[in-house]
Amino acid sequence: MNEMDDLDRQLTAAFDGKVVRKDLLHRIKKGTNVPTFVLEFLLARFCASDDQAEIDAGMEAVLATLQDNYVRPDEANAAQSKVATKGKHRFIDKVHVRFVEKEKRHWASLENFNSQRIAVGEKFYRDNDRLLEGGIWAEVSLAHNAIDEDDYAFYIEDLRPIQLSRFDFQHYSDTRRNFSRDQWLDVLMRSVGLEPSKLSSRVKLHYVARLAPLVEPNYNYIELGPRGTGKSYFFSEFSPYATLISGGQATKATLFYNNARRKVGLVGYWDTVAFDEVGGIKVRDPDTIQIMKDFMANGRFSRGAEVIADASLSFVGNIDMSVEQVVNSTEYDLFQPLPPELDLAVMDRFAAYIPGWEMPKNSSEFLTSRYGFITDYLAEAFHFQFKHTNRYEEVSRRIKLGKAVEGRDEKGIKKTVSAFLKILHPDGPPTDAEFETYVAYAVECRRRVKEQMNKRKPDDEFAAIHLSYRNANGDEIVVFCPESKHAAATQEPARRSLKVIDQPRAASEQTHQVSESPAASVVGLEATRAELSEQHFTILYGDTGYSYESLMGPYLRGAKEIVIEDPYIRLQHQIQNFVRFCEAAVKAGTVKKIQLVTSFEDQAQAVEAGNKLEDLKQSLIEADVELDVSINQNLHDREIRLDNGWTIKIGRGLDFYQRPGSWFELGTSDLSLRRCLETKVDIFKCSAAA
Repeated sequence: MNEMDDLDRQLTAAFDGKVVRKDLLHRIKKGTNVPTFVLEFLLARFCASDDQAEIDAGMEAVLATLQDNYVRPDEANAAQSKVATKGKHRFIDKVHVRFVEKEKRHWASLENFNSQRIAVGEKFYRDNDRLLEGGIWAEVSLAHNAIDEDDYAFYIEDLRPIQLSRFDFQHYSDTRRNFSRDQWLDVLMRSVGLEPSKLSSRVKLHYVARLAPLVEPNYNYIELGPRGTGKSYFFSEFSPYATLISGGQATKATLFYNNARRKVGLVGYWDTVAFDEVGGIKVRDPDTIQIMKDFMANGRFSRGAEVIADASLSFVGNIDMSVEQVVNSTEYDLFQPLPPELDLAVMDRFAAYIPGWEMPKNSSEFLTSRYGFITDYLAEAFHFQFKHTNRYEEVSRRIKLGKAVEGRDEKGIKKTVSAFLKILHPDGPPTDAEFETYVAYAVECRRRVKEQMNKRKPDDEFAAIHLSYRNANGDEIVVFCPESKHAAATQEPARRSLKVIDQPRAASEQTHQVSESPAASVVGLEATRAELSEQHFTILYGDTGYSYESLMGPYLRGAKEIVIEDPYIRLQHQIQNFVRFCEAAVKAGTVKKIQLVTSFEDQAQAVEAGNKLEDLKQSLIEADVELDVSINQNLHDREIRLDNGWTIKIGRGLDFYQRPGSWFELGTSDLSLRRCLETKVDIFKCSAAA
């Protein structure tokens, strides 16, 4: 290795014991199928030094440990014999635990030990729940069971996950202040094994974007590009908190929820679930894609039970066509490799499309021999921020986007910028110039998504592709994608000729009257704001067909602020009703603030309900909606006021549904199928917003 440079010296001094020379990894990586974070875990144990003699001795210890404890797949029988002969032995391997329903017990397996019936104590899979979903790399002590009557030969005596036992985020963020942004960016590049001097500034941003789902919850992105550019590396090698699904079938039970076992799938256990070779994904049940759409949109889904999870979804795959030809083609787009199940609705939920064709091919030319963070240490820093930090509000206060930026564009752009702040500025806000760099990059990556959808869609639904932002001087900057800026086939795609036949409207469609028979008129209401009419009617006992979205959704459109006065948002089911109302408000697409005025019977109830409403408040922040809760103990009447002029009065407030006879009957999840209590509904326009 060359003599330490200035950045090496600065990094080793600031993060003593938490950095390692990356060329050591390259030397031991060959010939082992062990993830980078596992190897660097061992390097950190033996080689976290800048003294060459200590490093040499440490390397011998690492190689000896791998020789003695890592089992290659073709050595499984010898490994079993070693345990039987010695009585026990320690291995480094990926451990899985599965529940066998027929036997009503759990069994463990090691990937390279070739035994599916290793007894495992409850403590191990209770303390490490990811053993049950995807498995974890660990140092595991296997012992031999000499009792002939038992139906297993081996059992786990001890198991230690390969990850840091303690992580101090405060030290990590405080020490970041010793580095400039560009220095920190170079540290990150070296930490993932790359030499930053060989990479352009733009390519460095691409690598940072690959890290985004490891720090930002519910962040969805796609990267398509040539083979051999390391698209799946961060999910298979870099972090113990990410899991990679390589092709094959993606099922509801595996990904989202197993109804039979009443267990959440991968999205409940991992920070990031990545789909490799996304073009080869097979989906047997179309319902899987619908659940995926719901989850990608808001981090929740309902499948017998409502599940909320933070996992980000990453889609990576190969593109075998010339990008230049595709962007200039009227027939093809850059989503061409995706299977038909991943339709426009899925694509629209991608916050970013990383241009994988700009990434360098894996080559020793780009590998670094300098110091970088121990991979596991950096993965812990990202995991901490994934779970405990939120930069979305900071971005929302600071960013100014153009008029062409629509709802999902805005959310995707903000989440990308939020991820960049966590990765590059864990210690505080960036400068205006740095912030503008991240915004421009985020806008470009979202525009790439929208351009390709616009090519596919025969109408103008996604035609607003000229996304822009305002810089610190107030100038509007329209951002283009380099590959398609001058491609007319992408900027102005040909539309199918749609023949429109004008027909006279029926008299009943031309006249707006106050409805006295509400169900049909309210449920089917799809009118624009200009066509909305006042409604005065009674929901009868036992009626169905009324959800918050069908009842109030059309009137919520265009509203930015909602004031809801209801003294009975206090019990579990009442708060759940309020959550459903908020979901309807978010779907309206324009609501930015919800003010709830309610009351409680006593302090204990106020605390319990307040905790639940605080969870809702944090969730709404991710949808860029502010929730403000105030208490008025004298409140009695119920009323919903919208700043677009409409007022909605429901006699029973939001609590007008009957309790289901069983939580497994129709109407449990879909309120339009739930039977109602009798109540009056008045929807009317005020001369001015309240």
